[in-house]
Amino acid sequence: MGSDHKHILAPTTTGAYPSTIDIYVGDQNSEDELLLVSQVAHLSDRESVRRFLPDILGRVLARMWIDSVFHERFARDPKATLEDNRVYLPASVLVEYVKVAHARPRIIVIDQSKNSAEKIRLMSLQLVMVAGK
Repeated sequence: MGSDHKHILAPTTTGAYPSTIDIYVGDQNSEDELLLVSQVAHLSDRESVRRFLPDILGRVLARMWIDSVFHERFARDPKATLEDNRVYLPASVLVEYVKVAHARPRIIVIDQSKNSAEKIRLMSLQLVMVAGK
């Protein structure tokens, strides 16, 4: 791939591990600038979710900020929206979208094993704006 891509290690459709997923960080004129990933990403276990999903969900938060249709779809069904955008998570992983009053949206990722009622919070992401001088 060209120099407009950032490479991270993650499982791909073949299930091979490690492999790479290209997260596009190209110029503003690109038709692909709103892609979450440039190829199918199967995050097959808790460790790969913890390792690679934060980068992908960062792109989700940024895209929600500028794309109201995507924002509405993700708010209704986060996991299906990720799958529509070629990101697949284990069945035990739940993705929740939380928006309270005037606060910025938050995405919470939880793992709940089939054989347990215990829920493990894997991550929580929120877009934070920082100004500096």
